[in-house]
Amino acid sequence: MRNLRGRHRISEYISSTIVEWFAWISSKLLEIMQKMAKHAIAVLSFSIALLTLAPQSSCSQPFKSVSSRRTPRFPGRFSTSKLPSLYDSQLLKQVPQYRYETRYFEQRLDHFSFSKLPKFSQRYLISSEHWSGPKRLGPIFVYCGNEGDIEWFAANTGFVWEIAPSFGAMVVFPEHRYYGKSMPFGSKEKAYKNAATLSYLTTEQALADFTELITSLKRNLSAEACPVVLFGGSYGGMLAAWMRLKYPHIAIGALASSAPILQFPEIAEPDSFYDIVSNDFKRESASCFNTIKASWNALTAEGQKKDGLSRLTRMFRLCGELKDSEDLAGWLDNGYSNLAMVNYPYPSDFLMPLPGYPIREVCRKIDGCPDGTSILERVFEGVSVYYNYTGKVDCFDLYDDPHGMAGWDWQSCTEMVMPMSSNPHTSMFPRYDFDLSADKEYCRTEYKVNPRPEWITTEFGGKDIMTTLKTFGSNIIFSNGLLDPWSGGSVTKNVSDSIVALNTQEGAHHLDLRAATAHDPDWLVEQRATEIKLIRKWLRDYYQAKGAAN
Repeated sequence: MRNLRGRHRISEYISSTIVEWFAWISSKLLEIMQKMAKHAIAVLSFSIALLTLAPQSSCSQPFKSVSSRRTPRFPGRFSTSKLPSLYDSQLLKQVPQYRYETRYFEQRLDHFSFSKLPKFSQRYLISSEHWSGPKRLGPIFVYCGNEGDIEWFAANTGFVWEIAPSFGAMVVFPEHRYYGKSMPFGSKEKAYKNAATLSYLTTEQALADFTELITSLKRNLSAEACPVVLFGGSYGGMLAAWMRLKYPHIAIGALASSAPILQFPEIAEPDSFYDIVSNDFKRESASCFNTIKASWNALTAEGQKKDGLSRLTRMFRLCGELKDSEDLAGWLDNGYSNLAMVNYPYPSDFLMPLPGYPIREVCRKIDGCPDGTSILERVFEGVSVYYNYTGKVDCFDLYDDPHGMAGWDWQSCTEMVMPMSSNPHTSMFPRYDFDLSADKEYCRTEYKVNPRPEWITTEFGGKDIMTTLKTFGSNIIFSNGLLDPWSGGSVTKNVSDSIVALNTQEGAHHLDLRAATAHDPDWLVEQRATEIKLIRKWLRDYYQAKGAAN
């Protein structure tokens, strides 16, 4: 999920002859948009990348670009870069290369209707290199695709690829409908045209896609008896857990990493996300926490001054003139939130190239500026660790969406209503109380739809999720790093002998699903070993029930 604070912008350029007329309308729309600034934290997309440029440092020493340890896998949201495309051959050489075939499966547009509707091609990645085959009931590992391009998730889920050989497993990464190249109606433009064409973008349809694909694949390979194990991180982890509950005959178990299935109305505390982000900063430095806390008022005040927006545009090196300080606040909010998600104990480049424990480095930058450095200059110096660790990006585009994540906006306007609030007494963020009526107003304006905040918990359970899981569920691992702000909406307690919670105090967003490195701390190695042990038990129990030896 990604934070789209400042997201609600006017997207078309207006000719000079009607600028004054449009400005009046814009001011009225802005009132709505500012109310909706945090509708978006639910739209944090779990996995969106952000990459930008840092200007000359405001501190006494010039900013020195840190050499990139690895070229980022995506040019990020909020940035425009002269770096080559992700798919440029030079960049691909630096992305972990897992061998697979890219295939397409013809899917129904609506699995729950008998109306004659057009079908669409769902992309999936498949590797049978290490599969022991149907005669030996070789397992099939399926990663539930998230809200983005499936190749990115495949590249960032090394755990599945690395354990597949020892299990003799096939690996399958199906793409989520309406993302990447899995577009109904033949193109993104047509698929995203209006509420009618977007109406088939739901979690229920996505799970049915996965089920249809798995069933067809097994049938074609004469592998109907081969067990399936599901994997997923973030939204994909939610899908994996829900699929295990909804279709227990399709998969024998699920590893749901950083899966906030409780982040829905009247279940998890709506303050939890921002409180965890804030505590991640406070544990590194109280003064850093306080500087960020004070920066919101400083930003608003500067934006209200004559030529203040122009000064902010230059200070933060934006690609275009800043229209409102709230958009810049959203950019900062995104940076801090994503830093908390990827506060990994070693250098990484999941969202972008970062040092180990990047929040520590951000606070070192903020606190290390000399006396006399303004709050906003300190904040920019710090957040540049996140947005410009490589120093290779030209400018920040606050309205860019290079990853094709826009579908999440629709999902958050329909069924993925995940309340977020911030309490200034416990967090470094300004006060915000979740406002469903403002959400509804935005969604009616943008899509002509009304959110259904209770639907997900009606469909999959949630209000008394522990009883639901204990009574109807089995074989689910909920793994969480407690530095990850999404852990506040996740299952962090054991439910039964077979539905277990694996928590790591120093872990961040689905760290366990990433590829192993020489820098992995012992607690991470132990967490993955426990996951492997549990998956082996699921398979052993399945084979025993089938009377098969494997």
